[in-house]
Amino acid sequence: MCGRYTFFTDKELQGIDDIIEKISNDIQREKMKTGEIFPTDLVPVLLPEKGNTVPRLSIWGFPNFHNKGVIINARSETLHEKQMFRSALENGRCVIPSTGFYEWDKEKNKYRFNLPDSQMLYLAGLYRKFEGEGRFVILTTNANASMAETHDRMPLVLPQDAVDDWLFHPKTVDDILYASPPMLVRIPAGPFL
Repeated sequence: MCGRYTFFTDKELQGIDDIIEKISNDIQREKMKTGEIFPTDLVPVLLPEKGNTVPRLSIWGFPNFHNKGVIINARSETLHEKQMFRSALENGRCVIPSTGFYEWDKEKNKYRFNLPDSQMLYLAGLYRKFEGEGRFVILTTNANASMAETHDRMPLVLPQDAVDDWLFHPKTVDDILYASPPMLVRIPAGPFL
């Protein structure tokens, strides 16, 4: 599960790429949340529009119509079966740019995860509009060896060269959903907050 992630726009972070500059130039930064991102925050996602990848502000979490709160994650293994996610998988794939994500172990120790050679991390997601508001969920998959000691699930991390495939090429979707996730680096981030 992914319950918090980070999005920093500091150009001095190692591995920050052109997408940060595009986001900074193309959307209203004063409305955008940066730093540690929580469910229901308004943050940038990358969407396919007319053959281009464009950043749009969106709220993290689909409304949960059965009770209060929001649905923030969707299991990649069951997307084809779940009515809430099926149409978004066909027509609402998005990418969540991040600079890492957080997870807690059983002792409630907080860890930040990222790729070993970059501060940028792209997460596969689904996007839908609810009552005119853009909203997204982060896809999760079974944890690999780099994550399993902390949690049994992890976000579906996209290699940078798979971002366009996820957004624009439906024939690659199942390959991406069932690909082995990349190995990540785990960094202690403090006690449960």
